[in-house]
Amino acid sequence: MGNCKFSNTRDERFFEDYEVGCVYEFGSIGVEEAEIIEFAKRFDPQIFHTDPEAAKTTVYGGLIASGWHTSSLMMRLFADHFLPSAASLGSPGVDELRWIKPVRPGDELAVRVTIMDAKRSNSKPDRGIITSFVEVINGDKKTVMTMKAVNFLLCRDAG
Repeated sequence: MGNCKFSNTRDERFFEDYEVGCVYEFGSIGVEEAEIIEFAKRFDPQIFHTDPEAAKTTVYGGLIASGWHTSSLMMRLFADHFLPSAASLGSPGVDELRWIKPVRPGDELAVRVTIMDAKRSNSKPDRGIITSFVEVINGDKKTVMTMKAVNFLLCRDAG
């Protein structure tokens, strides 16, 4: 199916608006050095995330964002652009989370989401389950993170 665009706003979207094979791209969000350090000091205190000078001596050759920070930046874009405002019912989790390339201060990230599967729940017919392949892409068009996301969405037709 390839690149798609939603025909309605996030406020108007329901399970039925997410078609298997559709690919959506959106972004961007900037990565700032101060945020990398602040996040890491609180949640992932390793020197390649917290100390720009010491990070130069590591295998990364400089400061990099925590993978969990990268995941959080992805989630911001995913929630702002992909998930429906009122019809999103959360997620039971993600699969195959991979941090492929370091994310550095000054990077601009975008997200590409491919809908892999969409099925209506048998036990709760007012909702559906979508599985998506999510790619986080930097300004050099390199994939820096991937994961498979599972989301529960309300159906427009509660049938």
